[in-house]
Amino acid sequence: MMPRDTNGYGTIFGGVLLSYIDQAGAIEAARHVKQKLVTVAIKEVVFHHPVHVGDVVSFFGTVKREGRTSITVHIEVLAARMLGSSQEEVKVTEAELTFVAIDDQGNPVPYRKD
Repeated sequence: MMPRDTNGYGTIFGGVLLSYIDQAGAIEAARHVKQKLVTVAIKEVVFHHPVHVGDVVSFFGTVKREGRTSITVHIEVLAARMLGSSQEEVKVTEAELTFVAIDDQGNPVPYRKD
């Protein structure tokens, strides 16, 4: 993470992480749904620890539920603390997102997995 993404306290803005979480969720959902998807809900975001400038952040997604038109993905965010002597990895954030498959007019449609 870079200094441009920090708040006045020197940690990364939650909104910046939320944007990356949405992208990571969309990537995981797209692995399972082979058509246009949109984010319809972010059920819960939990910020466990701050993310600092210099941290290397990784996003891991798993499918939690598959419906007829929707897919729900859980994202876990880990930060490798690269500055300092410990270089530990910390679970910093997690969230649950729901995506819906849509047609060209933006209407929900049953999704296909092939």
